[in-house]
Amino acid sequence: MSVIWTPNGKYSIVSYESESDLETAILEIQSTLFGANRVYLDVKKRIGKKGDKQNIPDGYLIDLSGRRPRLYVVENELALHDPLRHVAVQLLEFSLSFDSERRLIKTILFEALQTNPEAKAACEQYAQRYEYRNLDHMLEAMAFDAPFAALVIIDEMPPRLETVLAEKFKFGVEVLQVARYANDKGDRIYQFEPFLEGVKEDLSTPSGANGTSRSLDVEEVDTIVVPAQPEGFQETFLGENRWYAIRIHGTMRPQIKYIAAYQVSPESAITHFAPVSSIESWGDTGKYVVNFAEPAKKIGPIKLVSKSRVKAPQNIRYTTLERLQSAKTLDDIW
Repeated sequence: MSVIWTPNGKYSIVSYESESDLETAILEIQSTLFGANRVYLDVKKRIGKKGDKQNIPDGYLIDLSGRRPRLYVVENELALHDPLRHVAVQLLEFSLSFDSERRLIKTILFEALQTNPEAKAACEQYAQRYEYRNLDHMLEAMAFDAPFAALVIIDEMPPRLETVLAEKFKFGVEVLQVARYANDKGDRIYQFEPFLEGVKEDLSTPSGANGTSRSLDVEEVDTIVVPAQPEGFQETFLGENRWYAIRIHGTMRPQIKYIAAYQVSPESAITHFAPVSSIESWGDTGKYVVNFAEPAKKIGPIKLVSKSRVKAPQNIRYTTLERLQSAKTLDDIW
């Protein structure tokens, strides 16, 4: 049994009694789980054309953190409910219903916001800031212009879940695990990685001196940067025209078009990049192998600046090819 020890005592993992129990927990921790400038709508309405297969999503997440709003259809699931099969089927049916019922989904969102004054105000402020005519116009753009994306929230991550979702779907699927612990007094704590954590800092405005002055939107990201040791860089990045085994956020995977290598010390620079031909599952690890469309080409070098705000990459980082091509140092990228 998994245990978390704190100076105030031992916390042991506590299973959720039902999906409703999990959903109650999500509402309790939503501000931290989803992060700033995101609106979670706990609304369950049937979608799908009459006579066809109809489905009821568990909710919707509206992401207002960029210059264009993004919508995620949410599926909440317990690991004991055979999630490999159930989640895959649900997401496929959601995606089909989404494509055929965008106007209905827009109506569902609009009506849900009428009963949630705080969420409605956040959406209206966003619409005004980015010069949408009104809330209805913003929802119209989000429902009709954005590609389908899904968010799965689960209590325990089955070994093959991320692998199966990556293999079966071309659209983005983000998976969040929310584990609950309690002590002998019934006090509860939750363990999770917030939504798109690890991506948001890569979208911030660089502080370099090359004239780059604005932050990125999630949808603009098309490039990943990976740290590489000398031997692996020569044998794999250059020798095999691929890179593995790395973790990539599920919603980011469909939009990655390029990969770049940061060679660790003593090189301490991004030196090569390559176009991506495919991103495939790396066994059942939840990690990926990135296959190149052609051999890597030299770039830069884009050097690490000593005693800089930007530190040497230790894990995958996100950016755009445009930023890479104009950068002289890592400070110009992040």
